[in-house]
Amino acid sequence: MTEATTIDQILKAQRLGFAVFDREHTLLDSNFKYSDFRQASDLARGKVGLWQVFPELIGYEQTIAELLAGARKPLVLEKLNQLDRTDRLQYYNLRVLALAGGTRSPARLLCLAEDVTEQTALEQEARQQRYEVQLLQSQLLNQSQFLSGALLGQSAKIQAVREFVGKVAQYNTSVLLQGESGTGKSLVARLIHRARHEGARPFVEINCAAIPETLLESELFGHEKGAFTNALASKKGLLEEADNGTLFLDEIGELPLSLQAKLLTFLETRRFRRVGSTREQSVDVRVVVATNKDLKKAIAAGEFREDLYYRINVVALTLPPIRELDDDIIQLAEHFISILQIDMKKAVHGLTAEAKRKLLSHSWPGNVRELRNIIERAMIFTTEPRITAAELWLPDTGVQDDQASDALHIPAGGLSLEELEKKYLIASLRQTGGNQSRSAELLAMSLDTFRYRLKKHGISIQAIH
Repeated sequence: MTEATTIDQILKAQRLGFAVFDREHTLLDSNFKYSDFRQASDLARGKVGLWQVFPELIGYEQTIAELLAGARKPLVLEKLNQLDRTDRLQYYNLRVLALAGGTRSPARLLCLAEDVTEQTALEQEARQQRYEVQLLQSQLLNQSQFLSGALLGQSAKIQAVREFVGKVAQYNTSVLLQGESGTGKSLVARLIHRARHEGARPFVEINCAAIPETLLESELFGHEKGAFTNALASKKGLLEEADNGTLFLDEIGELPLSLQAKLLTFLETRRFRRVGSTREQSVDVRVVVATNKDLKKAIAAGEFREDLYYRINVVALTLPPIRELDDDIIQLAEHFISILQIDMKKAVHGLTAEAKRKLLSHSWPGNVRELRNIIERAMIFTTEPRITAAELWLPDTGVQDDQASDALHIPAGGLSLEELEKKYLIASLRQTGGNQSRSAELLAMSLDTFRYRLKKHGISIQAIH
């Protein structure tokens, strides 16, 4: 047995492929006959170039030139992937280095491809198990030490949010959360609550914009039997339900002026009366409020009380939109994929490079909520091991089907979120032929919520056909 044969067998056993190219990037020699590289299947036929064998090196032309000139260290690319001849996803690490030449033997290029498919599969399995553990941990409200893992992202702005939560959680003061719709104000409110309370203390949430003004006072403060028509029994309000815990008032900017005065009185005295009662009650409640409105403008317009603003604005945090979080967007998207692949029982493991670039270039008017909906829709329709750019239905690129009339574009002057919601509703109905249940699923809504939004925007099913 020759030395060359022994080396060849070692490379085969280690699933380590090599290819040697000349200065013109033409293949001179390889052992890919032992590998599953699809692009290497025709290496023996004719003249083959570097970019045919390793298309991942496109864009590294200058680096390759520097390698051959001896002006830089080897190039290493990790966790590249391709489909083998049986359409199985294969992962490999690629190391590119120069073989020094002499006066009669010019420098050549050596590419070593190490098959790491099994190792990568184990890493992905371990990552999925970690996500499952995180999902279980997130359901344990008494585990405040889970705070750092519940808010995903490593950017400076997310780190600042974590620091804010850690500081304000120690004190029972009012907190004002500001930011665009969908930036995670409800999540941060829950994190503040969980970091403060070790036990199963109540966290009560109410959206001030979702309840009619005539019912909102009763929901918040409670009522006595006979206080109004159909008040057949006394009822606790959310303030009482949140006693010894946290009350989260979302969309505080939509609270009617009459209730703003009553809320201000409670915040100053910690006492209140049920509707129809003369008896004062007191509760120990932390109040966290949130809004996507500019409250100072609302004050100037006479829509919000200035004294209430200063009372709720003891400590305030403006949550960053996800378009300012850079690579955190990819981490969030992959987090949603890891959750949805369990629910949908689909073997989808991440995003293609082109899909990542597409996500990073989007303006995200709907923030995290929009990102999750887009990932969920892609998960429903994908048949690939990774979500591709074509499967990401983004408003600024239009609907990815033949419904050209449904295309959504963000104009140069901006776009109203209300208008965007209306267009999504219409697009989903056209895509499903007017099937409201299916349309609600596409937009990740309950059927009742979907019908409410149709009524809110005055959308007629008959008018769409």
